[in-house]
Parts: sequence; structure tokens; C-alpha cells
Amino acid sequence: MNRGVLYALGAYLLWGLFPIYFKLVAAVPALEILAHRIAWSLLLVLGLLGLRRDWRWVGALARQPQQLRWFIASAALVSVNWGLYIWAVNAQRVVDASLGYFINPLVNVAIGALLLHERLRPAQWVAVAIAGAGVAWLTATAGAPPWIGLVLAFSFAGYGLLRKQAPLGAMEGFALEVTLLFPLAAAYLLWLAAQGAEHFTQAPWSLQALLALSGPVTAVPLLLFAAGARRIPFSTLGLLQYVAPTLQLLLGVWLFKEPFAGAKVAGYALVWSALAVFTGDSLWHAWRLRRAT
Repeated sequence: MNRGVLYALGAYLLWGLFPIYFKLVAAVPALEILAHRIAWSLLLVLGLLGLRRDWRWVGALARQPQQLRWFIASAALVSVNWGLYIWAVNAQRVVDASLGYFINPLVNVAIGALLLHERLRPAQWVAVAIAGAGVAWLTATAGAPPWIGLVLAFSFAGYGLLRKQAPLGAMEGFALEVTLLFPLAAAYLLWLAAQGAEHFTQAPWSLQALLALSGPVTAVPLLLFAAGARRIPFSTLGLLQYVAPTLQLLLGVWLFKEPFAGAKVAGYALVWSALAVFTGDSLWHAWRLRRAT
């Protein structure tokens, strides 16, 4: 139990500190950072799979090529999520990006009800409604929807939905996704090199090292999360997931001095109220189930 909490907490702490890493490589355009992230992640995950020496999943996938469609779609969604988040950090929109991961659990609940026909408890409906009111308030006061948070939330929720249907484990599925994305990433990096516009070879060694670290930066939290999720109750995992957006919000406000006051605070307060209702109901339901068994 304690080890699982440490694994999951480590994953969310690393995700929460992502803005610092992407600020360190901000001299490189977001799309180029994304391409490096894909390429170095593929190199790392293939090395890890090579150490395990278990490639049976490749043969199983070859015998059922129709399963590939799940990973084409999930790879597309995760690339949108990664790319937008990198851009948001480098565009001084860390606070706006944190909103996406605050509302992501509620988007998951709404998708479960609408697409998977899962039955929601009354408190869950209340939480979704309050979060919707918060998004509506942010839209009305800003004159436009909080599109960064919404795209991040829905792309990650859609990614989770697709991975729920997919047949491979966490590391194998991640390897397949970055393999599918790699030709596009490599083509883009080669095109930049042909134009004389790529930054890696012209950058100082420190920036080159940071770009190469994008592989471990991506893979390590995913592996910690997978290890933690197998060892702790889902309700505990649900509580820990707020560590990452909370850290991101604090970094955006205190370290990067992004504006966060007035109407925006009120909108976020509604979202946090929704999360309080949602989390309280989840804990109560989990406690009742444990008591019944």
C-alpha cells in the first residue's frame, strides 16, 4: 500500500513539475520539442522492452491488425495533448493548462455516462453540473471558452477511453503509440534540418541534454503511475491526481507570475467545489463498499 502511494505520488509530482522542464527548453519551438519528445521516448521505451525481452505482444498484434486502430487514434490524441501543453507553458498559459487537469476527472465521468452508458450517482451529476457552471463563468467573463483547459481535458479523457478499450499493457501500448508517431516526428526534424531551422545541433550541450531527457521525462512518470495504480485503491489514486494540477497552478502563479485574480479565481473556485463534491462522494462510496464486504 505505502509503496503504491509513493509510486503514484512520484508520478503526479513529476507531472506537476513539467512546467519547469518545458520552461528550460523554451528556446526551442513547441512543435520541435514535441518531435524530440516522441523520438527520445521511442528510443527509451524500446530499450526498456529490450531488457524485458518480451516481444510476444508484437506477434499478437500482427495477428489482429484491426486492433491497431485504437492506437492510431490514441497516438493522435496524446500528440495533441502533449503539443498543446508544451505550447501553453511556453506561451505563459500554465494556469490555463492546469484547469484541464482539474476538470479531467469530471470529463471522464461525463464521457462514461454519455458514451459507455455508466450510471452516475446523484452527487456525480451535481459535480459535473457545478464544473459546467465554472466553465460557463470563465467563458462569460473572458469572452471566450477556456479552450486550452478544455482541449487538454477532453484529449486526455479521450486518450484514457481509447486505452481502456485497447488490448496492450501500459509500456507496450506507449511503445506502439510513439512508434506510430515517430515517422511524422522524424520527417519534421529532417525537414527542419534541410531548412537550416532545427535547434538541436546548433544548441549548447546543456540544451541538447535537456532535449534528450524528454524521453525519460515522459516515460518515468508513466511507469511510476502504472506501478502505483496496480497497488492502491482507485479512490486513493483519485485523490492523488489533484497533486499535479495544483502544483502546475502554484508554479504558474508564484514562479512564473501569471495573472490569477478576480473572475478567474471565481471560476476556478466553482471547479474546485465540483471536485470536492466528486471526491467526497467517491470516498463515501468506497467506504460503503469496504464496509459491506
